[in-house]
Amino acid sequence: MRPELSSYRHLAAGKVRELYEIDGETLLLVATDRISAYDHVLSTPIPDKGRVLTAMSAYFFDALDVPNHLAGPLDDERIPAEVLGRAMVVHRLDMVQAECVARGYLTGSGIVEYRESGTVCGVELPEGLVEASRLPEPIFTPATKAAVGDHDENISFEQLSGIVGDELAGRLRTATLQVYARASEMAADRGVLLADTKFEFGLSDGELILADEVLTPDSSRYWPADGYEQGRVQPSFDKQFVRDWLTGPDSGWDRDSDSPPPPLSPEVVEATRARYIEAYERISGLRFSDWLGGESA
Repeated sequence: MRPELSSYRHLAAGKVRELYEIDGETLLLVATDRISAYDHVLSTPIPDKGRVLTAMSAYFFDALDVPNHLAGPLDDERIPAEVLGRAMVVHRLDMVQAECVARGYLTGSGIVEYRESGTVCGVELPEGLVEASRLPEPIFTPATKAAVGDHDENISFEQLSGIVGDELAGRLRTATLQVYARASEMAADRGVLLADTKFEFGLSDGELILADEVLTPDSSRYWPADGYEQGRVQPSFDKQFVRDWLTGPDSGWDRDSDSPPPPLSPEVVEATRARYIEAYERISGLRFSDWLGGESA
C-alpha cells in the first residue's frame, strides 16, 4: 500500500516543485501544475504540466549517459498515489548553488545583454548577431539560484569560480556543454532545435550528479527546426507562449507595475498544455497518454 503524502516531512517549495523527505538518504521530488513567468508564480495552473515535466525528465535521465539523482523507478512504491506520475524518488545531494546554462542560439536574456555589450555572461561573441542567431559554438552561461519571487542573475565564469571554486566550475562547464551537445543531437533527430537549457547539479562523494528537472519545456527553449529563421522570435514548445500573452494586449497586465499577473484565459491554458504535451511526444517519440496511467485531463 502506498504511503500518504502527508506522511512525509515537507522540506521546501519552489516555483513549480515541492520537496519532501522520505528518509535520511532519499527525497520525494514532486512537480506541480504551477507555472511561473517573469518571476511570478501564476494563479492559474496548467493541467498535466507536472506530469509532462516528470515524463520528460525521466526520458532524458534514461537516455543520457550521465549520473543522475534518481533513486528508484517512476512507479516506486514509496511514491504516494496522489502524486504518482509527477513525482520521483531521488538521492539526497549536496546541491551546487548555481544554475548551469548552455546556449546554442542567441535569445532571451542573452540577446538583451549582447545588444548592450557584445557579450553574454562575459563570453565575447562575434558582431552582427541577431535574435535567434546560431552561435559559432555553444557557450556556458551560469546564473545565480534565486528564491521564489526573485530573479536569477546571469554571472560570468569567473564569478562562478568565486562561488564554487575553480576546479568545480570547470567541471560544471564541461558537463553542461557535453549534456547540451548530446541533447541537441537527440532533439535535432526529431526536427527540434534546443536553443538553450538550464541544468542543476549536485555532489555525492565528489561525483557530479545531474539533478532536479532536465531538458523540460520549463528549463529549455525548444524550437521547431522547420521554419527556423534568424532575425525573429521563434515559435516554441515552451512557456514562451504564456510570456507572450502576459506582455501582449489581451492580458491587460503591465509587467513593470507592482500588480501580479492576471489569471490565464481558458484558451491560453489549453494551448499551453497542448504545447507541453507536444514537446514531450515529439522529442521522446512516446505517447503522453501512456505515461503512468494516462493523461489526467
